Amino acid sequence: MTRLLIWRHGQTAWNALRQTQGQLDIDLNEVGVEQASVGAALLAARRPDLIVSSDLSRCASTARPLSLLCGLPVVFDKRLREREFGPWQGLLPGEIHERWPQEYEHWQRTEESVVPGIESIEDLAVRAAAAFADAAEQVGDGTAVLVTHGGAAKAGAARLLGWPVHVGHALKVLDNCHWTELRRTSFGWQLFAHNVGS
Repeated sequence: MTRLLIWRHGQTAWNALRQTQGQLDIDLNEVGVEQASVGAALLAARRPDLIVSSDLSRCASTARPLSLLCGLPVVFDKRLREREFGPWQGLLPGEIHERWPQEYEHWQRTEESVVPGIESIEDLAVRAAAAFADAAEQVGDGTAVLVTHGGAAKAGAARLLGWPVHVGHALKVLDNCHWTELRRTSFGWQLFAHNVGS
């Protein structure tokens, strides 16, 4: 049985403000560092065989304590990066709504955007799921921890499960340093747990 533990990074100062990070490289704040330490202890007990992380600092810093506990290197994969939010990156929700009122309201309902430079949810799902699937092949019958971002975790998991995009919207975005557990069984990929953490 293959097990994937899809772990969202710890909190950043921008998370606390609800500021749009996208692919900007924002590191953990003090709360996030502590969350990563606590989460690493919980995940180390699952005896992972592989740790793969987004190359952005907030994920690399989240992966580090797990790597030290397990004695495993961290493999970096850019496909695990967060969704590219183009001109919305660095802005607060109110600022986005003020500048793009109709587009923002549409995105709030559908998670899709027609603003140039913002990655589609479908493209995000395809690249994240491909990274998940590659990790699954590498680990075989073992356990892989994938350190990623809220949007990438949700979209990639839904895609790997074979769900249409609109079904994936029913999944709650992971809280910081929480994870989703997927297992590959004789029935294919199954969702075993979601938003697990301390």
